[in-house]
Amino acid sequence: QLQLVVSGGGLVQPGGSLRLSCAASGATSDYLAIAWFRQAPGKEREGVSCIAGGGSGGSTNYADSVKGRFTISRDNAKNTVYLQMNSLKPEDTAVYYCAAPPFVCTPSTIQGLGMTNWGQGTQVTVSS
Repeated sequence: QLQLVVSGGGLVQPGGSLRLSCAASGATSDYLAIAWFRQAPGKEREGVSCIAGGGSGGSTNYADSVKGRFTISRDNAKNTVYLQMNSLKPEDTAVYYCAAPPFVCTPSTIQGLGMTNWGQGTQVTVSS
């Protein structure tokens, strides 16, 4: 059974940085593709970033709202995907989730599907 364990959330000042980790275990396939999503109170879930699986060349995609500030990366030896978040803004405040396929991951669309595998959420709060 696939498990996704998220860590790294917390409280940070505007302009600060956090790094989220998503550790996968129990999967039968090699080096899963992983996506990051977030959801603020009263708002719909938003795709943030995604990275291709280990056999796909490591391509990445980002939502326009985080381009230039967030970086997704993968450590295959640890089966872990990271989301480095820099220059954080109050509008980045949300619960952040990582997810395993199936999901849509293109340069224009990062979107969950009905059978998407979700990790637990972690709260990121950027104080004002």
